[in-house]
Amino acid sequence: MFEDRTDAGIQLSQALIQFKKEDVVVLAIPRGGLPLGSIVAKKLQAPLDVVLTKKIGHPYHREYAIGAVSLENMILSNAVGVTKNYIEEEAQRIRQKLRKRQNQYYKNRMPENLKNKIVIIVDDGIATGNTILVTAELVKKQQPKKIVIAVPVASKSAIKKIKSSGNVDEVICLQTPFNFKAVGQFYLEFHQVSDKEAIQLLEESYVNGI
Repeated sequence: MFEDRTDAGIQLSQALIQFKKEDVVVLAIPRGGLPLGSIVAKKLQAPLDVVLTKKIGHPYHREYAIGAVSLENMILSNAVGVTKNYIEEEAQRIRQKLRKRQNQYYKNRMPENLKNKIVIIVDDGIATGNTILVTAELVKKQQPKKIVIAVPVASKSAIKKIKSSGNVDEVICLQTPFNFKAVGQFYLEFHQVSDKEAIQLLEESYVNGI
């Protein structure tokens, strides 16, 4: 159990300390991954950036991911009984939201160059693993030296799925509880991170040259 994202970020950064002297870029998944990513980037003295991906929720249970999309790619799983029209409409809606975030997040900065870098992808937790798989696939196209997934908590099934992916080199996860239902159940405080807060964290890291 973590007190909040700050507590989780501090613990996660300690587990990643071996990367401090490496050529690293920390990629946070907005918005929940940004408070943790910010802490990790400061600890490792590495630049912080975001990767724009988002899960597709089930039509009758939005928190349950049936897939995930980025501006370039999509992965589906657990989509039995879900119509093609729903998936297409959701993907289009999510991509509109991602484009809006892209314009907001990169208003005063450029994306980090990931080629030949160790890329550490950070989120506040993993339920199904779909968002991380889409993210890793997207990052792999930029030819990084290594892709590391770093999260405080995840389901055992998600970790197994991610480790079997050909796009991920290493997974660092602090807890894989047996009774995993949702990421939020392992945080005492788990507020929704706003776009304003996310942009502020990104801009602070950019201004400070981290």
